Amino acid sequence: MFYYLLKYVVLGPLLRLFFRPVIEGTEHIPADGAAIVAGNHLSFSDHFLMPAIIKRRITFLAKAEYFTGPGVKGRLTAAFFRSAGQIPVDRSGKEAGQAAIREGLGVLSRGELLGIYPEGTRSHDGRLYKGKVGVAVMAIRAQVPVVPCAMVGTFEIQPPGKVVPRIKQVTIRFGEPLDFSRYAGLENEKAAVRAVTDEIMYAILGLSGQEYVDEYAAKVKAAEQAQRPGKFPKLRR
Repeated sequence: MFYYLLKYVVLGPLLRLFFRPVIEGTEHIPADGAAIVAGNHLSFSDHFLMPAIIKRRITFLAKAEYFTGPGVKGRLTAAFFRSAGQIPVDRSGKEAGQAAIREGLGVLSRGELLGIYPEGTRSHDGRLYKGKVGVAVMAIRAQVPVVPCAMVGTFEIQPPGKVVPRIKQVTIRFGEPLDFSRYAGLENEKAAVRAVTDEIMYAILGLSGQEYVDEYAAKVKAAEQAQRPGKFPKLRR
C-alpha cells in the first residue's frame, strides 16, 4: 500500500517534475514473469529514479547499511527502502556473494522483476566498470532474460559525496532482453559466467556510451585513494 502511495502520489510525481526523465525502451521490460534488469550505477539517485518511473514493481538487493543508519536520515532511508520492497543484503564476509544470489533467486522464483547493479558499487568517476558474475549465476540458474539498462545523467545530478541532487534532466534507457538459455546448467563454470557477465556489461555500455574499464570499480577506487588520500569522498556503495 505504502509502496504505491510513494510511487504514484509522492515520489514519482516529484521526480518527474524536477528531473523530467526521458524513458526509452520500456517495451523491452516483460509485462509479467521473472526477469532481471541489470544497470550501470552512477548515483544514489539511481535507487529512486528507476523504481519510481517504470510501470512494473522492481526489487533491488540493497546493502544492509541502508537499513541500519543512525539518526533521522538513517530512519528515513530505511523506511524508503523497506517501503519500496528492497531487500537488505549483508555484504561482509566470504559468503556475502552467495547470500545475495540466494536472495535474488528467491525474488525470481516468485515471478518478480529483480534489479541489480553488476558493478557492485557506484562508479566514483562516471565510467563503467567490470561486472561481478553474480548476475550471470542468477540468470543461468533461474533461466530468465536479462534486460540491460543505462542511467544517463545521474552522475551529473548527484555524484558521490553530493547530498542534495542538482535539478537536471536524466535519461533511463532499456535494451532488448538478453537470452542466456544456451548456458543452461553452466552457472558453476567460471568461463561461462564470465562470458555472460561481459555480454551484459557490453550491452549496458552500448546504451550508456560510457568509457569502459575492464577492472572492478572498488579495486580501482581503493588504488586511487591509496595514491591520493583525501581526494575522494567516502563512497557509500
